[in-house]
Amino acid sequence: MVLELDYDRSLLGKDHRAGPIEVTKELIQDFCKAIGETNPIYTDEEEARKAGYPTVIAPPTLCTIFLRRVIIPDIRLNFGKARFHAGQVVEPIAPIMAGDSLMASSYLKEVYPKTGRSGTMVFIVWATTFTNQRGETVAEVQESYAARE
Repeated sequence: MVLELDYDRSLLGKDHRAGPIEVTKELIQDFCKAIGETNPIYTDEEEARKAGYPTVIAPPTLCTIFLRRVIIPDIRLNFGKARFHAGQVVEPIAPIMAGDSLMASSYLKEVYPKTGRSGTMVFIVWATTFTNQRGETVAEVQESYAARE
């Protein structure tokens, strides 16, 4: 038996944007402190220059703190009572540097059921692309949420 999912399909692929998001040295340093990152290319401008960057760069996962700036709509999934975060994949593409101004663009990628030992769950997958002020893609993030009966 195939589970017929009831949700707002008009949201599939529809773009939701946020930005500009200013990346500062202080933001990068605070993020590094919070996650325990000590690589000097993230915290010391001279070391970043020695490594070939014009200024400090951000750890690849910095963009994840910006995901909540994109307001994504409720897909009105008619399934289950419990909802939870089910995973995240970050694909760094180019360095995010102090002084960058980022734009985020998210869309509903897919909604699918999966049945396992604990029963059926429905996964909701959002994809977000981050671009800098030069129009370069710097990161792509895929975030999954699950609904459980």
